[in-house]
Amino acid sequence: MCEFFNKNTFSSFYQVSRETIAGLNEYENILINANKSMNLIGNSTINNIWHRHILDSFQVIDYIDKNDKILVDVGSGAGFPGIVIAFAAKERKIPLKVVLIEKSSKKAKFLENTISKLNLNIKVMCKNILDEKKTIGDVFVARAFKPLPIILQLMHDKCINFKKFIIFMGKSGNKELLQVSKSWNIEYKKRVSITSNESLILEINNLKKK
Repeated sequence: MCEFFNKNTFSSFYQVSRETIAGLNEYENILINANKSMNLIGNSTINNIWHRHILDSFQVIDYIDKNDKILVDVGSGAGFPGIVIAFAAKERKIPLKVVLIEKSSKKAKFLENTISKLNLNIKVMCKNILDEKKTIGDVFVARAFKPLPIILQLMHDKCINFKKFIIFMGKSGNKELLQVSKSWNIEYKKRVSITSNESLILEINNLKKK
């Protein structure tokens, strides 16, 4: 599937507007150009951006509803999934405020410039979330960020009043979840990722230390 997945396939898959496709296409072009001098995405994924990164990120919108107000993307890097979620929320007319947290000043500057070019209402915060005392948001999302034990500790210590914490997990996801369940009581939902039947999307709704 991924070898033949492009913006036209994506448009058929999610049935989004031409405006959304045009915006995502511009984002792709900005990213490819910037990646020549910055380590934003792996070179092996450049030819599969629409499947590996855009579709993978866009699926998070299926976890969002109109009651969700603030989404925080921790460790945003190249802008996945936060920038794509902002496009998705705009497409579905969900008034979602998106915040990107990125500790690298160089990447944070890239994100700010990209958001300006794409005319998106997104806030970029250049900081290490692990160094913060508290972070406010009702939806948090982590993609290629940190190992699950670190993310859970982050949620417990620093994420205030979250309703959902959405985590992208690879093929070892079930094993990792079983391991952390020895130390945590976790209320969660999980689904198979639409981009790989070996990957999971984990939505944590409540978390307590055992």
